[in-house]
Amino acid sequence: MRFIQDVLSLYILILFVTAILSWVPQTNSQGGLATTQRVLARITEPVLRPLRSILPRPNFGGVGVDLSVLVAIVALEIIKTII
Repeated sequence: MRFIQDVLSLYILILFVTAILSWVPQTNSQGGLATTQRVLARITEPVLRPLRSILPRPNFGGVGVDLSVLVAIVALEIIKTII
């Protein structure tokens, strides 16, 4: 059980890093930051894509906010607590 909790904790950390890096503008599509963002997107998209299709995108100041990362982190924390 501890291994599963550790894996979930690692995935939550990856989700958090993905969300933070999404705020950083890319200046070079071939640079290290862009590569890191692509790798993290491949890891997180299988969880986030279904959530994005279900959740509405609220607008704050004309900017759509993606709440799928927040919902995924909360859900994974609940699962981690139950396990």
